[in-house]
Amino acid sequence: MNTLLWICQILLGLTFLFSGVSKSTLPVTRLVAKGQTGVEGLPAGLVRFIGVCELLGVVALVLPWYLGIVPILTPVAALGLGIIMLLAARVHFGRREFKTVAANLSLFSLCLVVAAGRLWDLQ
Repeated sequence: MNTLLWICQILLGLTFLFSGVSKSTLPVTRLVAKGQTGVEGLPAGLVRFIGVCELLGVVALVLPWYLGIVPILTPVAALGLGIIMLLAARVHFGRREFKTVAANLSLFSLCLVVAAGRLWDLQ
């Protein structure tokens, strides 16, 4: 089970690392052109905030569990990233981008697996 959870954490970490770096550094118009249509029409400051939250989530998703320092942060980070995915799914659903909604919900499911698995490991 530990190996499965680490695989999920790494997949989520890589996904949110790419997304967080992009949202933190690229202009909104460039993000939309690259296919991140969920940020279209959002203020640049909000997009940057989401990107930074994703980057912080990646750090908290991996390091606390790996280092054994405040490991409760790992399932909390997974839940936080899951909330971001639910909000993104809502935006994409409103834009009728159903394939993206499915991707968001898949990432949300992975976040739930990590959160539940790591909470179970803490007990």
